[in-house]
Amino acid sequence: MDPAVKPSSMAEAVMLTSGASGRVNALLSLRFLRRLLLLLNAVLLFVLFPFRWRPGLPPCPGPAARDDRREGSRKSGAGAVVVRVPAAMVPRRQREQEAAARRAAAVRRVLAAREEGRRGRDFSLFVTARGETLFTQSWAPDTVKTRGVLILMHGLNEHSGRYDHFAKKLNDNGFKVYAMDWIGHGGSDGLHGYVQSLDYAVSDLKAFLEKVLAENSGFPCFFFGHSTGAAIVLKAVLDPKVEACIEGVVLTSPAIRVQPSHPLVLVLAPVFSLIIPRYQFTTAYNNGPPVFRDPEALRLKYSDPLVFTGSIRMTTGYEILQLSTYLQQNLNRVDVPFLVLHGTTDTVTDPEGSRRLYEEASSMDKSIKLYKGFLHDLLIEPERDEVMEDIIGWLNSRL
Repeated sequence: MDPAVKPSSMAEAVMLTSGASGRVNALLSLRFLRRLLLLLNAVLLFVLFPFRWRPGLPPCPGPAARDDRREGSRKSGAGAVVVRVPAAMVPRRQREQEAAARRAAAVRRVLAAREEGRRGRDFSLFVTARGETLFTQSWAPDTVKTRGVLILMHGLNEHSGRYDHFAKKLNDNGFKVYAMDWIGHGGSDGLHGYVQSLDYAVSDLKAFLEKVLAENSGFPCFFFGHSTGAAIVLKAVLDPKVEACIEGVVLTSPAIRVQPSHPLVLVLAPVFSLIIPRYQFTTAYNNGPPVFRDPEALRLKYSDPLVFTGSIRMTTGYEILQLSTYLQQNLNRVDVPFLVLHGTTDTVTDPEGSRRLYEEASSMDKSIKLYKGFLHDLLIEPERDEVMEDIIGWLNSRL
């Protein structure tokens, strides 16, 4: 799909004829099509919310979170107006410059860590088969011997650098960590927050796996994925060639069961993803549903320029729905050892999807843990240390 494609010019009205029946006035004119698009757009704005599982309204934010929002409003200026410009109107050159600026910021963070004495921190640029450049980084143990390798896939709209604290914990236990910012995210190429196809992310992960294995021959290799990243990992390990290279998979809050807010979305999403693929539809919540309970972590997330904080883009949301549907239809094909973790009050991805994975997967080695009262980002929750210990304990038992 070429995002630069424009509709060809057409006459104001098209006349149709049929034999001797005479002329028939055209039913579809350019003006009519424009009006129809406006009508469909109004319907879209009325029925669409972010693609997320929502059993009900999320809990109200605590006083600290409300203070954060008020503080953000003061910084933005009273009465500030936010104007959303369709991505197609942004020149390609400008988008490339924006991606380059994000990449430079990601590189600076790695270099700053190295200057602080973390010599095991490094980065590299990975070129995909499509010719796009992805930002990747790694964390190597400094004081302990390497015993295994883990490849990390971040979630939607975030980036691999948000897992720095988790990578350091893994390093302390002898795991070298590799991570990739998938297309449209973090320091990688692409319009920020836009994913033309999640199959691109799956194929990029497979290619990245080959590179990591070539650099770490003889070490057991594991996958870790969060949310949509976990869904990408799951689809990748359905490939027998990938499964044969992986010792096990850890999944947090996997996007297996993601339902649209209205049944009409399933009908409209395929159409609108073709017509206006980069379109962002406004959500009921400025920053989306709550994903963790730490107000300071919330402030840091939404002040991070490498995190996409805008509304979800049309094609990106549709791709998540498609991947979620595919996984639900193929859970019985999952045969790799795995640990799946989920918060019981997650309002972004349904914990029932993790239960179904555990029950239907063919794996003989599978484990599940549900954390009562936890939200979506388990590794950012106040009890993050407990979650990391559970993950590392599972990994250690398979070395």
